[in-house]
Amino acid sequence: MRGERTVTRPAAGAVLLLLAATAFVLLLFLVRGQWGPLRAMDQAVADGLNGAVAGHGVVVEALRAVTGLGGSPALAWVTGVGVVWLLLRRQVRAALYVAVAAVGAWVLISVVKALVGRLRPVVDEPLDSPSGLSFPSGHALSSLVSYGVLLLVFLPVMSRRVRRAALAVAVVVVVLVGFTRIALGVHYLTDVVAVWLLGAVWLAVTAVAFRHWPRERLLGHPMPQAAEGGPVERSRVPSGLPVLGSAEALRPVPERHAHALPRPLLAGAELMVVWLLIAGALYGLGTLIKGAGAGPEPTGWDGAVVRDLAEVRTPWLNDAAEGLRILGGAPGIIAGVAIVAPLAVAVTRSWRPLALLGLALVGQIILFLVTVALVARARPDVPHLTAELPPTASYPSGHVTATLTLTACTAIIVFRATGRTGWRVTSVVLAVLITAAVAFERLYAGAHYPSDVLAALLLAGPWTAACWWATRPAPGDRTRERASLDPAAHELEPD
Repeated sequence: MRGERTVTRPAAGAVLLLLAATAFVLLLFLVRGQWGPLRAMDQAVADGLNGAVAGHGVVVEALRAVTGLGGSPALAWVTGVGVVWLLLRRQVRAALYVAVAAVGAWVLISVVKALVGRLRPVVDEPLDSPSGLSFPSGHALSSLVSYGVLLLVFLPVMSRRVRRAALAVAVVVVVLVGFTRIALGVHYLTDVVAVWLLGAVWLAVTAVAFRHWPRERLLGHPMPQAAEGGPVERSRVPSGLPVLGSAEALRPVPERHAHALPRPLLAGAELMVVWLLIAGALYGLGTLIKGAGAGPEPTGWDGAVVRDLAEVRTPWLNDAAEGLRILGGAPGIIAGVAIVAPLAVAVTRSWRPLALLGLALVGQIILFLVTVALVARARPDVPHLTAELPPTASYPSGHVTATLTLTACTAIIVFRATGRTGWRVTSVVLAVLITAAVAFERLYAGAHYPSDVLAALLLAGPWTAACWWATRPAPGDRTRERASLDPAAHELEPD
């Protein structure tokens, strides 16, 4: 029976692949030939969905948020971080598979769009304004390929329960992205269905091609050596999963790993005490600062710095400040965490970086919001560079707090992952420079006083240090974590 399955599964896969390819080619010719019944059906679906969602602001915003999961920024992060993650784990073949599949999907989109030349749908209330042609949907194809290729790479190391959940999530995301493109009135139904067929064919073809490359050599060169010596081994995957790589290296952390928070009760008590001390110090300092000036005005030096900077603004400094504002704001911090967190796990082979980042960032946000509510200091009375400032008050600076917390946590992760002086010095220098640049932007933009920035440093510095202390590994865990790192790539020293 086992032999029959071995013969039957590849044959069934080949038949399904041929059917998908045939269906896509048929749809392509029908769309290009503007077959009447198909055009009428496409237009009816587009009009119906557009009429159902138009005028419902919340629904439209939700559709735009979901469609962003198939947009260029989200997929660039998914594939870019995935490729770097695999390269850090020395899974060169798997990294090439992800990169080739993603780039190839982009090429396919461009070629097919130019070949068919179909215009976008015309609906009563357009809810988006994309550029380019309609057939096929770039969002639908890119999301299917990007999420699908990473799923195929990591399926071998997932448990059965996690595998089912991951498959379900991936399918739901891809289907929803395709649905939003139709509901927003920027694609026809056949634009999405055809691209799902094309994406499935492309994933299957690239996966089979990479699976059957020679084990020991890649493009004529020897494969990277595993930490224990010898060529990188093929993962022990179920029959039909066409992915190569070391199963152990593809696991985010080893099957037996130390707890990310080895002393949770003690760590919780320590962090609570530190949190209350910092909150009290910030409240006391804020009360003193507010009462130090004449009436509602701040002290002379505090207000003079902001006024002087507002008078020396130039167009090129304004442009630079706008970039720094985004870097230190919610978009920049979220993007930084989305990059640092997975790559830190790739390097350290531990969940500890996630615990550090989570405790530090959540704690500083709560401290910031509590302090803002208690002190309620008005923003500087100067022309603001940004017309619409956040509704929070001036004391302390949330941008500086979040930036210092993230960059300091990144430096801590680097110190824990490597003993190399160059990497450690670079992480500290970048943390100082990035935080200083964001602090200057907040003063230059007239959003904060210098004392607000100093209060942000008082908040983020001690709190991040407390989170470092709470997440430090136990002596035995530290030894095991060092052993799990690649000795050829890391020279570890004590924390």
